Amino acid sequence: MSAKYIMALDEGSSSARTLIIDPDGEVVGEARRNLDYLFPRPGWVELDPVKLFEVQLATMHQAMEEAGCTVRDIACVGITTHRETAMIWDRKTGEPVHNAVMWMSKQTDGIIRRWSEQGLDDEIRRRTGLINDSYFSAGKLTWLLENVEGCRARAERGELACGTVDTWLLWNLTGGRAHMTDHSEASRTMIFNLEDLAWDEHLLSNFGIPPELLPEAVPSDSHFGETSREILGESVPITAVLADQQAGLFGQACFEPGMAKNTFGTAGVLTVNTGVEPLYVDGMTTSVAWTAGETSYELEGVVFHSGQTIQYLRDRLHMIEDASETEAIAGELKDTGGVYFVPAFQGLCAPHWNREAKAAIVGITLETETKHIVRAGLESIAYQTKDNIEALIAGGGDIPSLRVDGGAVRNDLLCQFQADILGVPVERPHGLERTGLGVAYLAGISPGLWTDMNDIARNWTPERVFEPRMSEDEREALYRGWRTAVQAACLPLVEDAPRVGTN
Repeated sequence: MSAKYIMALDEGSSSARTLIIDPDGEVVGEARRNLDYLFPRPGWVELDPVKLFEVQLATMHQAMEEAGCTVRDIACVGITTHRETAMIWDRKTGEPVHNAVMWMSKQTDGIIRRWSEQGLDDEIRRRTGLINDSYFSAGKLTWLLENVEGCRARAERGELACGTVDTWLLWNLTGGRAHMTDHSEASRTMIFNLEDLAWDEHLLSNFGIPPELLPEAVPSDSHFGETSREILGESVPITAVLADQQAGLFGQACFEPGMAKNTFGTAGVLTVNTGVEPLYVDGMTTSVAWTAGETSYELEGVVFHSGQTIQYLRDRLHMIEDASETEAIAGELKDTGGVYFVPAFQGLCAPHWNREAKAAIVGITLETETKHIVRAGLESIAYQTKDNIEALIAGGGDIPSLRVDGGAVRNDLLCQFQADILGVPVERPHGLERTGLGVAYLAGISPGLWTDMNDIARNWTPERVFEPRMSEDEREALYRGWRTAVQAACLPLVEDAPRVGTN
């Protein structure tokens, strides 16, 4: 085969990235550009869909230039994106009716409360495996239909299309010929029936979402069309779509039930392969991992603020100038001096599901220094992972080891503390960005760059394994302190309390 590379598009929450990957699973070209959030009101977070695609497109050309390849060297394209963000656009012009509403945005909270008051919580959980929460896409679609003038009438006439980020990229890459998504992305929308592997007509009716809006939901290794010639100069087949966390699970070669990975990105996500049957655990969500021949399911625990906690220390508190400094600063201390940092900037996600929680730094004394808060912020990333694993254990699951990825795990101190607080080995692979690699692996099976999943699993090797060194007593004492800090973050604020110096 003359075409020897795979192009993987990795549209994350904070950046768009393109990877050019060879048959050995090595990245030979890479380009990344940041995305700019829009904050129209406090708590609202949006993205400009047009700019989102333009930024992704720019990285495609830049990555090919870096790899020194042409479009004829590209065998296929795989797409992985951040999930739950949703948008609606005109089917004829491709023009969005509004900005994309981000997964972290709270502008749909009122809609979610309304559905809860209507008694839909249990149905949503049973049908979709998800929690009734504004994190997921359904509330965003309903918000757009209810708040953009004329949107509902146009949707009911079939004039509009909707989708998550993957669907928007596919639409634009194919010149509007493909209005599709895969099962993994669809399973994060809160309108996809896990057992039927289809859009849930009952929930669509209750949520007021016209079926005419929706993309076709297909297996993850489907033929998703071809890129328009205007994109790269020649058409290239798109052979895989995976949601980013599921792509990370695939890239970590977690193909057997019970295997788990945690990605430390903007958010932090624990993902556990549960096999061919969906499993349900309190506090965690159940989704499709991928459909490739057969459907595999996953259990998942998302924390909103993982790597973003370090960005907050840098950009808002100005305690560091670069994320790489945290290891040296935290390493100057043996512990946090009793300080805990709960980064509930937009509430707490799994396993707490408390969107009213507020970020809190607990345990400050006169001896507390900046470095204590930096270390507490770093440790908060590991504590949140433990919260989800504790929920998994309470539900009868078990994790003998944890594979980790994402930029934050370059930090040895974080990896060691994660192993210590969990009491299980933490395995860091060669190559920390497994998301783009995961969708590239799946995309590359169809054109024959890899034979099957066993072929892919042989490519996975640990760069380092962090063994737990902390005593059980110390582990339990530290975790008790964390749970107390989380409880404090969940206490309601007294909104109408008089301020000092006022009557």
